[in-house]
Amino acid sequence: MDIYNVTTVTQFILIGLSDVPEVRYLLFVAFAIIYQVTLVGNGAILFAIGTEAKLHTPMYYFLANLSLLDIFCSSTTVPNMLHNLLTEDHSISFVGCALQLYFLVALMGTEVFLLAVMAYDRYMAICFPLRYSVIINKVRCAQLVSGTWAAGFLNSVIHTISTFSLSFCRSNLVNQYYCDIPQIVALSCSSTYMAEMLALVIGGVFGTSAFLTTLISYGYIISTILKIQSSEGKCKAFSTCTSHLLVVGLFYGTAIFTYLRRSSSQSSLSRDRLISMLYGVITPMLNPAIYSLRNTEVRGTLARVLYMKLCSESLIIRKLKMQTLASIIPHL
Repeated sequence: MDIYNVTTVTQFILIGLSDVPEVRYLLFVAFAIIYQVTLVGNGAILFAIGTEAKLHTPMYYFLANLSLLDIFCSSTTVPNMLHNLLTEDHSISFVGCALQLYFLVALMGTEVFLLAVMAYDRYMAICFPLRYSVIINKVRCAQLVSGTWAAGFLNSVIHTISTFSLSFCRSNLVNQYYCDIPQIVALSCSSTYMAEMLALVIGGVFGTSAFLTTLISYGYIISTILKIQSSEGKCKAFSTCTSHLLVVGLFYGTAIFTYLRRSSSQSSLSRDRLISMLYGVITPMLNPAIYSLRNTEVRGTLARVLYMKLCSESLIIRKLKMQTLASIIPHL
């Protein structure tokens, strides 16, 4: 450890997406809309699952947790990014940066584990349909979900302590619109070998384990579906996991492209900041759309709830009009 104190740097400066005012304002409007769509879309999924009794099944229980993660994950970075787009002050305190990194890594890690659990759930449902309700019961669901959240946040504690135990005494300019491990470690003026190895080993073990669980589960799922004789049976079985497969592909595709892509030029670094939007902003917005469009039960529930809401509102308006007329007529 260097003689410098870790609190020598008291704040970090997040590099914005653009320094041109006109572009900043356009980006603010665009990402404000995306954030609102993310909140409304995932909120609608949660509302549909919470209000519809037939959706109280393990698959939708896991989906509700995924929607919660998408809301929390986008809320960790987007509000601060919107503030930075409107103001000249792009600073974030040392503690604020540590908290942002902690929650972001925790939520992303939890989502990795949850996607693996959801793949395992589909594997049990398709490959062992007669034993599914016995194995994946309410208690097991609660255990699996609790384990994913606990693993994600425990993993984040290790990474956050490792990252912010480094000495920061030189530049405080973070080449990203949020605090993330690679960009923060790059600013350290002490040896980063242990922090980098810890991130590589722990992240590799957990990430690879979750990815292999997902991959192997879908290997068995596809193998089982191909053995079904009727084409109608194949389509019905495959339709139950298509949405999750699309979400897995989107999540891992953007994550791998974001974190494994190395670049050094300033134009490449600027492009990387935009690419990271796919991972932290666009994906949480698309997930509810994927499940709503591909899942007839969710889509039907949302349509029915919306219809009932519109009908109740029109009924209330009609009653108010009748009451108004009833109060006016005696005075005529």
